[in-house]
Amino acid sequence: MATFRKIGVLTSGGDAPGMNACVKAVVHRAKEQGIEVVGINGGYAGLIKGDLVDLTSEKVANIIGEGGTVLYTSRCPEFKTEEGIGTAVKTCRDNGIDALICIGGDGTFRGATDMTFHGVPSIGVPGTIDNDITATDYTIGLDTSINTAARLIDNLRDTNESHDRCGVVELMGNECGQIALYAAIASGAVACAIPERPFDEDAVIRRIFARRAAGTRSTIVVVAEGLKTPEGTPYSEAFYKKIKALGIQAKFFRAAHVIRGGRPTVRDRVTAARMGNRAVECLVNGESNLVVCEEDGKITTMDIAFALIADRMYKNKLKEGDLDRFTPEQIDRMKAICEKRRTEIAALYATVEHIAQ
Repeated sequence: MATFRKIGVLTSGGDAPGMNACVKAVVHRAKEQGIEVVGINGGYAGLIKGDLVDLTSEKVANIIGEGGTVLYTSRCPEFKTEEGIGTAVKTCRDNGIDALICIGGDGTFRGATDMTFHGVPSIGVPGTIDNDITATDYTIGLDTSINTAARLIDNLRDTNESHDRCGVVELMGNECGQIALYAAIASGAVACAIPERPFDEDAVIRRIFARRAAGTRSTIVVVAEGLKTPEGTPYSEAFYKKIKALGIQAKFFRAAHVIRGGRPTVRDRVTAARMGNRAVECLVNGESNLVVCEEDGKITTMDIAFALIADRMYKNKLKEGDLDRFTPEQIDRMKAICEKRRTEIAALYATVEHIAQ
């Protein structure tokens, strides 16, 4: 058991609905353990600047349903330097911060590893709407974002029906197409194009023409933002221009950051609370350099270095020497995690195809 008097909590990278619910859980669980909590405004940049705020139960009482992050966020290139990390560590030492809970994506986890290595035990909690952390089944913010996206597409379908149009909808997700897949299924889209799966453009165009010939006035095609043309431009725009050139009346809609906002769903609030509680418990138990995960509905933990390399393996971004520190058993475990994610993506994609017929 580790003895901590004060821990810090920060949110970093892209904001995600549910981050505030996680902060609230951290504060209450820490209080039960007699630990003070300091909020760090603006992520790692705030840690370098010493922009701190005491978090009490009263201050976080009503934030569970708020979108965004009350601790704000930023991306901090300075933190990638030894000087920046050293300043962040000094902030912790000067203010009696014994450990950190860092909520965000893979960049946030790398920061947590750096802080742990420099003597400040840290735990990562996955908060990103993209669900692009391969080591966990779920990241805080996904459910809210896909619900928001589905509502937007529903609204777009109404006007498409009135005007006899095809709507090409681009949704966020970077290199992960799960937001697009879930939203496509929920909105009854005719097709979904994502980076992880081949997209039969000609077949989809034939499907659109067939539906229109049968009298269907409103058609939706969902495209993940991470899918690019061979030239590196957004595929969503290229596909829209192509069907326009074929005589299909169409409109292009880029939801962009709208789907990051909004009040978090129950799914995100509950998951965030469970993960926040677990993060505090890990620190109290003397554990650090871990990321809290959801695996088959259970809240678990995983070594951050393992999680980052597994993610790199899934995205085909392994560098020479990345696997040297891991045992054959650990590497097999990484491969299993990657295969699980591929299977999930394939099943979702198949569902889109089934309901689009």
